[in-house]
Amino acid sequence: MRNFLLIIFFVSVLSACGGNRTAHPTPPAPPATKTQESPTKPSASDAQSTSENTEGSTKPGGYYLDDGPEENPPQNLDDIPDATPKYEPINPIANKPYKALGEVYVPITNAQSFTQSGVASWYGKRFHGKKTSTGETYDMYAMTAAHPTLPLPSYVKVTNPANQRSVVVRINDRGPFKHDRIIDLSYAAAYKLRIINQGSAQVQIESVDVASYKTQNQTLSTDKKPLAANSPLTSKDSSASDSAISQFFVQVGAFKFEENANKLKQKILNLGITGTSNINHVYNNDLHRLKLGPYSSRSKADQIAAEIRKKLNIPSLISQ
Repeated sequence: MRNFLLIIFFVSVLSACGGNRTAHPTPPAPPATKTQESPTKPSASDAQSTSENTEGSTKPGGYYLDDGPEENPPQNLDDIPDATPKYEPINPIANKPYKALGEVYVPITNAQSFTQSGVASWYGKRFHGKKTSTGETYDMYAMTAAHPTLPLPSYVKVTNPANQRSVVVRINDRGPFKHDRIIDLSYAAAYKLRIINQGSAQVQIESVDVASYKTQNQTLSTDKKPLAANSPLTSKDSSASDSAISQFFVQVGAFKFEENANKLKQKILNLGITGTSNINHVYNNDLHRLKLGPYSSRSKADQIAAEIRKKLNIPSLISQ
């Protein structure tokens, strides 16, 4: 009987301890780490633009994501000539009001006497070969640029006040859409202004009047020392004078697709036949024509044509 009572006592004690057990709350799970998102790209319906130097740049040098220079850019970028201003019709589609990153932009139709100061950035390989707002193919080694509101196409002179370097570029794209930047330069233009390494820099922009530009350059080209009175070129033989100022070009190809013209251009550069400044990409009659020159003599043009035939096994056409 005594043993039975002891058993009942121990059972009651254990039951009491179990009823007063404290339940510890489950520790809260650590908050999920928020994944860093890439900046939002304007959709094609919002802004038809290749340029996209927006907020959230993650690469050194100020370029966006996987953008930047190519591994082996050409070595003669300073030889690339500035864009040559000429009269061009306004692109009706690319000059309509548009929306990008939640903001509405209204392009201007007349850029006469346009000036602007602010930060310039640049865009490179991420957009190389893609379409610009005008429907052209972006070439990071051409002298072009993107602007939010200037007419497409149009021409501006861009000056880096830090070193007084200037370039003339053709505006054929929209962007940038970051508020503290006023223009996106091609890689070549940014290189010539020496803003590649830092990614951006203060610049001054001024529109280029085609008529004034032509007049100024004609004056510079004819501003030479007068010929002596007894010079052969002042004689009645006007043909000698004409030949002295003639310029010759070597046309090496005419392509329906711009990509093919660019491939041939790269081959010519790789073979060292001529430099970038002597390769002219002309688009007319629905063809992309590649011309080398100008050369001051027919013999020099013949020499280049022979080299083209020898190294590339393609015919060429010499013209003036």
